[in-house]
Amino acid sequence: MTQEFQQKLKHLVDEALAEDIGSGDHSTLSSISAEEEGSAVLKIKQDGVLAGVDVARFIFEHKEPGCSFEVFKRDGEPMFAGEKAFEVAAHEHTILQCERLVLNCMQRMSGIATLTKQYTDKLKGYKTKLLDTRKTTPNFRLLEKEAVRIGGGVNHRFGLYDMIMLKDNHIDYAGGIEKAINKAYDYVVSNNLDIKIEVETRSIEDVKK
Repeated sequence: MTQEFQQKLKHLVDEALAEDIGSGDHSTLSSISAEEEGSAVLKIKQDGVLAGVDVARFIFEHKEPGCSFEVFKRDGEPMFAGEKAFEVAAHEHTILQCERLVLNCMQRMSGIATLTKQYTDKLKGYKTKLLDTRKTTPNFRLLEKEAVRIGGGVNHRFGLYDMIMLKDNHIDYAGGIEKAINKAYDYVVSNNLDIKIEVETRSIEDVKK
């Protein structure tokens, strides 16, 4: 993980745990001593492509830096029902408070990685690349795009800030492809931005322009 990715992931994890735990995990607090330690194993229930193991490690270690995390299968590897992905040993409060977040992330990421792999397998031998989009679950884009990458796809722009993509609405409002491109180019130069300009076309005539 890059430092930037870790910073974004930390924010996501903090917000997700705060959303779930709120004023306290009263089920756990009321029934289990804070000193109790235990372990948990993630057992795979369905064949596919595994994604989210590194994220799971980050979540547990972020919550309890001294925990033990043993990896049996890595992100991007084929997974089969009955296999173990990892085992974590930590305080039981940590395990119980993190397990749902870990499962939610890994289930969704593995589903995306599995479907992406099916598509990228069909593209083998061609120059075509499978790109992702901004049509992601709000506040979960970081991990959905990571799952696409794990499945063999290519991350396109992360948001509205890291690329200019002139779509049909921009082109129509600007008065045509040429005007839209010229305005975008002038904007990039005048603001000293180091970002790409991409153009979405609707016809071969648009491509020629």
